[in-house]
Amino acid sequence: MREDGVHCYRVGRDALALECSAELSLGLQRRIWNVTLEAVSWDGVSDVTAGLQNLTLYLDAPVSDVAPFERLLLDAWKRSEAGAEVAPGALLEIPVRYGGVDGPDLAAVAGLHGLSEDEAVERHCAREYVVNFLGFAPGFAYLGGLDPMLHAPRLAVPRARVPAGSVAIGGELTGVYPSALPGGWNLIGRTDLTLFDAAREPAALLGPGDRVRFVAIP
Repeated sequence: MREDGVHCYRVGRDALALECSAELSLGLQRRIWNVTLEAVSWDGVSDVTAGLQNLTLYLDAPVSDVAPFERLLLDAWKRSEAGAEVAPGALLEIPVRYGGVDGPDLAAVAGLHGLSEDEAVERHCAREYVVNFLGFAPGFAYLGGLDPMLHAPRLAVPRARVPAGSVAIGGELTGVYPSALPGGWNLIGRTDLTLFDAAREPAALLGPGDRVRFVAIP
């Protein structure tokens, strides 16, 4: 079912996705968050996961007719426009050691756009980023707002292990690996902050809508 720039479609036997075809923007992502927050309270829904320009609705049990849930999603999407402009989330400053062993891909990222490493660091620290969504691993925040002069394709061959705290760039997004994980993003630096701690409440340091600034340190 398609309506108002979004497409609803079934995923397996017990899930439904809503995907937006509009150009990525903070206002659009806020609409995704608003629909997610509303949908978790619906009868017959067990969970809702927000992604980049999309969300997935998980049902309590398989159903033969998903049309009622499609209508709920599309109606919620229409209502979400009124709440697309909301107060900014909390601001977190993340200290980063850029380049060297902590950021082995910094030179390559800078070279893609004819920048020096210092210029690339300056541009990365100049922006205020917004957490678009959490995914891939617990506490991994996908940060929007990256300077186009720092956009870089993911690695052709992912690393088997990326150190926890690694600050990285993947396409038009940046983020911080919350734990030691495999990964294909370009590593430009590293922080000592703990982005995810299961014993902490909340466990993830960042949540959707929060803001991030990177600060270069020696």
